[in-house]
Amino acid sequence: MSKELEKKSEELEQTLTKQLELLKKDSEEWLKLGAAVAVGVLLVYGIAKVTRKKKVKTTDKALEVLEKEGLLNEEIKKRLTQPKPSTFWPNLTQRLVILGLALAKDKIYNQIFSSSAEDKAGENSK
Repeated sequence: MSKELEKKSEELEQTLTKQLELLKKDSEEWLKLGAAVAVGVLLVYGIAKVTRKKKVKTTDKALEVLEKEGLLNEEIKKRLTQPKPSTFWPNLTQRLVILGLALAKDKIYNQIFSSSAEDKAGENSK
């Protein structure tokens, strides 16, 4: 009976070592994946931070120039520093213009292709 217990314990130790090896391999893959994601996040964050600074610097430079010229008042400063609120109407008008252009394009294409089809039909009848 003790031999059977020893065999079972050896088998359990072997399976445990195999499981630990598999876990190490899997964790290496997850570590590589996590590192790649972290590098991507840092890259995107850095790009976003750099581009934001340029916008702020441009506004600050404009404010400095206006202040030097003596043209800066509270209303202008407020307009330059406050973000613009988004509205529904400009988006709607842009969509209507695009829709109008698409309809006009379709109408023109129909006229062009129908006239060329009539020309071909006229040539065939002669």
